[in-house]
Amino acid sequence: MSKGRILVVEDDFDISNMLRIYFSGQGYEVQVAPRGGDALTLTRRQLPQLIVLDIMLPDMDGYTVCRELRQTTRTSHIPIIFLTQRDERSDRIAGLELGADDYITKPFDIEELKLRVKNAIERTDREKSMDPRSNLPSSRLIEDQLRLLMRASATWSYMDIKINQFDAFQEVYGMLACTELLRFAALVLTEVVDEFGSPDDFIGHAGNDNFVIITYSTKAQQMRDRLVERFDEEVKQHYSFIDRERGHIMLENGETRPLMTLGIGVVSNATQRFADIREITELAAEARRKPAGAPTEPVDTTW
Repeated sequence: MSKGRILVVEDDFDISNMLRIYFSGQGYEVQVAPRGGDALTLTRRQLPQLIVLDIMLPDMDGYTVCRELRQTTRTSHIPIIFLTQRDERSDRIAGLELGADDYITKPFDIEELKLRVKNAIERTDREKSMDPRSNLPSSRLIEDQLRLLMRASATWSYMDIKINQFDAFQEVYGMLACTELLRFAALVLTEVVDEFGSPDDFIGHAGNDNFVIITYSTKAQQMRDRLVERFDEEVKQHYSFIDRERGHIMLENGETRPLMTLGIGVVSNATQRFADIREITELAAEARRKPAGAPTEPVDTTW
């Protein structure tokens, strides 16, 4: 299993290629971006667990990239290690003030960088800020976002998302297949939020088969419909040909289970008032559990 996903942002091919080969050999998934704009695009498309960021880039400096990442909700939690030729105290302070987690100067000791990368990823995991399977924010960061909703003046929608029949899939296909399935789900969620959402939207992995989306977009319904459509169709690639053809899987005890689908419940402050974050999550879960075609009128929770 991969130790984590690293994004190397470096325009010097020799350095970036050396880092790609070295960290791939250490068991990490490594992507390389030669420009700051490429780094922002790749990060939005698939969240890395850590970014090694050169300060001197051809299109924008690393400080600008770091500032953009820190100001965007979905990327604000990602650890960043600055990589630079400079060794001045003012440059270190500038990077740390922007929210960088560490700083290493060229020429660097690759073993030292390996330890800094390992420690940063493990520290993030210990703080339970990211789920290592989906690489999405988990419990603590989800709670932080929910607290922000209670103070938000903008219109928002909260989505409770569950992968139906996930446990049956896990029983038949095993843990490794489930990890791949969760990565697929995270990718679908990210791409659809990019399509219909805003830069401030948040995607979290609440646990195992449960995800959340907080969107400030006016297209929450289109987002929901597109998520269900894409997941229900594309999840079939994670099943064997036989299971796809017959439309169900068979458990060891002989019982059958349908293929996985996505269930989504949505609540919004455009139609409801909420007393606390528990009310948000409970009403969204209740909406998700309603059978297809059931009325979706909002519950009156006005104070």
